[in-house]
Amino acid sequence: MALLSTHALTAQYGQFKALFGVDLHIDPGECVAIIGANGAGKTTLMRAITGVLKNAPEMIRLGGEPIGALPPDRILQRGIAMVPEGRKLFPSLTVEENLLIGGQVRRGSGRWSLDDIYRLFPILKDRRHSPGTALSGGQQQMVAIGRALMSNPELLLCDEISLGLAPVVIRDIYAALPAIRATGAAVILVEQDITRALSVADRVYCMMEGRVTLTAPAGQVTREAIHAAYFGAAA
Repeated sequence: MALLSTHALTAQYGQFKALFGVDLHIDPGECVAIIGANGAGKTTLMRAITGVLKNAPEMIRLGGEPIGALPPDRILQRGIAMVPEGRKLFPSLTVEENLLIGGQVRRGSGRWSLDDIYRLFPILKDRRHSPGTALSGGQQQMVAIGRALMSNPELLLCDEISLGLAPVVIRDIYAALPAIRATGAAVILVEQDITRALSVADRVYCMMEGRVTLTAPAGQVTREAIHAAYFGAAA
């Protein structure tokens, strides 16, 4: 059984429809990349999965149970945590306080504690008493990832975690993914760096204008197929 699946998922903002019948799934422990141009619907999909945009219950299932109508706090309690685009740290809190916020909704006695986060990202231990906004962009991204992990998620959603970061910082962040997956957590990566996404993912979905235009094993998908999925040209 899939860990998470969507079924003819739709979403809209007011009168503007943003998703059109999206079907996807992710298995336990799997890493799935979602790629596509700006405006393809990738972030909207993440917002729907996390309950920010409500849907019919059956449109989203977690472990076979319908969750499409649940609010974000219930989704988090079920084991889906989000690393949002732009990080969205609490500016008045220190690094450690931001991390502890993530631990307020924990699923049992799982893998992640403050010490685990500091082992994953040692620089955060050195900066733990600093305001979150005093950190570099890459360090803030590490805090955002750590905050999500503190809830002991079964599924981690990462929305554009490399956006605006230097290549060396992106490398360090992506180097943490194997340790995250080693705990058994599944990962969905929304990513515009196609090469980077394919290097770590098991499978890839491409979206265009609110629809899935390609799904394939990451190691088998061709550049020609991706180009066609991005732009709607014949492959």
